[in-house]
Amino acid sequence: MRDSYDFKQIERKWQERWLGDNEFAASETGGKPKYYALEMLPYPSGKLHMGHVRNYSLGDAVARYKRMRGFNVIHPIGWDAFGLPAENAAIKHGTHPEKWTLDNIANMKAQCIRLGISYDWNRETTTCLPEYYRWNQWFFLRMFERGLAYRKKGIVNWCNVCQTVLANEQVENGRCWRDESQVENRELEQWYFRITDYAEQLLDDLGQLKSWPEKVQIMQRNWIGRSEGARVHFPVEGRAEPIEIFTTRLDTVYGATFLVLAPEHSRVMEALSSHPAKESALEEVGRYRAQQKMVREGAEADKLGLFTGSYCFNPFTGERIPIWIANFVLMEYGTGAIMAVPAHDERDYEFAGKYGLEIRRVIEPVDGSDAALPFCQYGRLVNSGPYSGMESADALQKMYSFVKEKNLGEASVSYRLKDWGISRQRYWGTPIPIVDCLDCGAVPVPDDQLPVVLPRLESIKLGGSPLATTPEFVDVPCPRCRRPARRETDTMDTFVDSSWYFYRYCDPANDRMPFDAEKVRYWFPVDQYIGGVEHAILHLIYMRFFTKVMRDLGLVSWDEPVSSLFTQGMVTKDGAKMAKSKGNIVDPDQLVDLFGADTIRLFILFAAPPEKDLDWNQSGVEGCFRFLNRIWRLFSRYHPLFLRPSEAVEVRSEEDRKLLRKLHQTLRRVGNDMARFHMNTAIAAIMEFLNSLAEYDDRATEKNGSLLREVFNQTALILSPFAPHFCEEMWERLGHPDRISFQTWPEADPAWLEEEEIEIVVQVNGRVRGRFLVPAGIDEERCRQLALQDQRIQSYLEGKTVRRLVYVPARLLNIVAA
Repeated sequence: MRDSYDFKQIERKWQERWLGDNEFAASETGGKPKYYALEMLPYPSGKLHMGHVRNYSLGDAVARYKRMRGFNVIHPIGWDAFGLPAENAAIKHGTHPEKWTLDNIANMKAQCIRLGISYDWNRETTTCLPEYYRWNQWFFLRMFERGLAYRKKGIVNWCNVCQTVLANEQVENGRCWRDESQVENRELEQWYFRITDYAEQLLDDLGQLKSWPEKVQIMQRNWIGRSEGARVHFPVEGRAEPIEIFTTRLDTVYGATFLVLAPEHSRVMEALSSHPAKESALEEVGRYRAQQKMVREGAEADKLGLFTGSYCFNPFTGERIPIWIANFVLMEYGTGAIMAVPAHDERDYEFAGKYGLEIRRVIEPVDGSDAALPFCQYGRLVNSGPYSGMESADALQKMYSFVKEKNLGEASVSYRLKDWGISRQRYWGTPIPIVDCLDCGAVPVPDDQLPVVLPRLESIKLGGSPLATTPEFVDVPCPRCRRPARRETDTMDTFVDSSWYFYRYCDPANDRMPFDAEKVRYWFPVDQYIGGVEHAILHLIYMRFFTKVMRDLGLVSWDEPVSSLFTQGMVTKDGAKMAKSKGNIVDPDQLVDLFGADTIRLFILFAAPPEKDLDWNQSGVEGCFRFLNRIWRLFSRYHPLFLRPSEAVEVRSEEDRKLLRKLHQTLRRVGNDMARFHMNTAIAAIMEFLNSLAEYDDRATEKNGSLLREVFNQTALILSPFAPHFCEEMWERLGHPDRISFQTWPEADPAWLEEEEIEIVVQVNGRVRGRFLVPAGIDEERCRQLALQDQRIQSYLEGKTVRRLVYVPARLLNIVAA
């Protein structure tokens, strides 16, 4: 057997065998508990980056460990294949996005195979293929039937670089989540999913997600943004229709001295109708709209506004108050209109001070003390008519009853979460299955005509929906009346694709339904989902919404799709996120060429706790390579011993005993660490054991073949989730006819976990004066006797009287003497 570890030949050999034998195919078989291991599906950008490698190595370690623990594991992969990057690349390079995407998928699939990831490739799913996106359209139609999919005109987030609309969740700090360009507001007609109908469920069911990171739950809770309050109608002077406001502080209504509309509010034009300088006022409102939402809602933002010239009436006081438009009021909150109470709200106070508007105190501290304005806490009402003297909690309930009794509004719950805008003015996405007919309106495409296939466009240009320029796609008869009509030309947000893909993995070839209910019932919920925390308020909310819709459609019976979520840290280099523009990209292919896939997997799981960011360190990679080579050299040296018939482990010397005890201690540590997702410390324990094996190699005068066979058997088993090719090869050369992937995970023998001897540190007056070995389990009295009888310790006690002895069992004895 060669001493050198030929990783290229070994890894290629096992990849071909695994693939050729369909090694990791899963089926709904009985006899074993199921386990669904899943990493977030990748966008096929062309090449895997180190973040992918970390994500998939984590997931694969879990999948391999669970197989060895006796679970029937499903570990699938697919491709989030629609989206703007493919379309932009097609425009830039003069190729079709389908070719660009499928070529990238082929390349990235080869990389996954080369890394030894144990995917069930039979379940591979590609979202840009009609057999998948047909079911996106099917889900859309089911939602349309139930009023959960609807079209309306409204203010949307527009990215000039992407030339399309973005959902609220896709705008980060006022910038596009893809290209970081500034986002502007535009008024467009769009299709929406009514996710707000599920806002309360999405919030309440976070309580079911016991094994989700707290930070993700907090992010989702804040994004949903539940506020209890009231919707109240403020009559408008000269108009039949009141303006509805939402407030969480109806107890302050007697201090409402003006009303403010968001610049995007539908009543803005009406309010400005009698403005003496209407055109300039509209220009000013346009400037407010153009400001980024993050800027507008920031505490330090300059509060800008204008008086509309219109008035409304406070429904509690009957007082005539002015209507303003201001940049700090957002349509995303409540109704997009607020009653301004400057004495009891910081933003209102700042705005009123700037524009000279009345500030009226209506709440004071319960203890009657004089509080500076703005006083924003609950307290006792003053200057509030019949409610004066009441505390806020009591007043709120009576005021809620008053507005309901007088038909002025009602108690209400408002959410920061808004309906999900799914229309995109781009080509490379799922066509929306609607036909617009002048006589029939928006008509759904019948199920038997699905999929509405995306036509092949040879030329794609920015500016408007590309599908609108394709008459053979657009011009169709109405499905209902057969008169000439037009297809919808927007495509769906690609987050629709990724909201249910993990269900399709359970039944990827089904051409009658999105999936078979029995197959999904067997595999669900997903036991372990692994991905980045950046998806907390995008994909991870949308997928929860889709599952609840599926439940209400009768497709599934549960509320939540994922039991346990793990969010891994980023891979950085020189303290910065890897990016071409920063020149700090690390190419996985080059590293695999130099060191092999197992070395890269081992390093990326060892170098940092998986939930923390990992800063790339080439010397660490080289260290993991040396570690595998050390094992291989020792294995090669002892391999002739393993050619003999297998025999029971026999302990022949003290060195044998020490090594076997260390082996079982390592088995316990690695097993415990794997169960807790502590891959880095599990690998560290194996590395520490290798040092013990090397010491045995140096010290043992006679090498025990039965013991060494046991050592390498167990080492191969516990190392295999991290370095599978290496361990398969070692396992085969140990003479085993079966693959290591489905062997039983080794358990530590309790009889070998305890040390026979332990080291006790002896201190005199707190300073270490000696160490000695004693039998494990020694009692305190015997330990004291041995220490006091030791000649060296006696020399430190000469001329002193022992006052006290402090004993820490199995660790330390401190003698206090004076």
